Amino acid sequence: MIRLKDIDLNLLIVFQLMYRERKTGRVAEQLGLTQPAVSNALARLRIALNDELFERTARGMRPTPFADNIAESVGYALTTLQDGLNYQERFDPITSDRTFSIGMTDLGEIYFLPKLMAHLAVHAPHVSITTVREPDQTLKDDLESGIVDLAVGLLPQLEAGFYQRRLFDQSYVCLMRKGHPLAGETIDLNHFSEFEHIIIEAQGTGHCNVEKELAKNGITKQCKLRLAHFASAPYIIAKTDLVATVIEKLALQTAANFGLIIKPHPAQMPSLQINLFWHRRYHQDSGNVWLRNVIFDLFSE
Repeated sequence: MIRLKDIDLNLLIVFQLMYRERKTGRVAEQLGLTQPAVSNALARLRIALNDELFERTARGMRPTPFADNIAESVGYALTTLQDGLNYQERFDPITSDRTFSIGMTDLGEIYFLPKLMAHLAVHAPHVSITTVREPDQTLKDDLESGIVDLAVGLLPQLEAGFYQRRLFDQSYVCLMRKGHPLAGETIDLNHFSEFEHIIIEAQGTGHCNVEKELAKNGITKQCKLRLAHFASAPYIIAKTDLVATVIEKLALQTAANFGLIIKPHPAQMPSLQINLFWHRRYHQDSGNVWLRNVIFDLFSE
């Protein structure tokens, strides 16, 4: 049995950083140590835990299965201890210059960032935001390690180990230019299927199921343009007779600026729940708590 009294806490800090960075040079730089000192610390921890912990590969140090199994518990314990020791140093949005990283798609940037950044300008003038768009597993890993603080959107892959809070539900609508032949009509499936469509895939989110849902309604052959992201869609819709299926809030955010109109969708499309996600390791982090509450207060319905 491994006992805590036999483990040097500093070795666990080295382990946590190595698990995140996968390179001894980066760990050494962050801790102000030499690379041999980091290697020596890992060697001591290997003996204490009776496992290799990391294996050298061409891309850096790869964790062993044992290291993967203990990483979450070690990270959670260290974060809890850090918060406990610094309970008086709570996050102050007025004076903090912290940079928060939020995982979101370009759809999220269009809807959330204008209002969020206006709020921060008044209430947290030195706080900065960085957005990231990452593949499923990378986003999960970066939330777990703390590289990404929060994620917002339709992200069904974030389940075990993550907290989530509902912000709002959304339905799909049709977005088209004002001069479109369907602009003055009530759209049914027959009308809808006669025109060519833009499919916005947004891989890694629930939006990638749009094409499947359209197929269930018999719309299978009219995809004229397939986009990986939403940002260019309004520009294209404004100059063509293409029709896009998008969530209502995105349509409302862009319609006026691009001379577009919004029509109820004729297909039976599921409603979507947009959530805020964070890893349980950072559930008590005071800055994370503050930003979660700001986003919830600004956008929850």
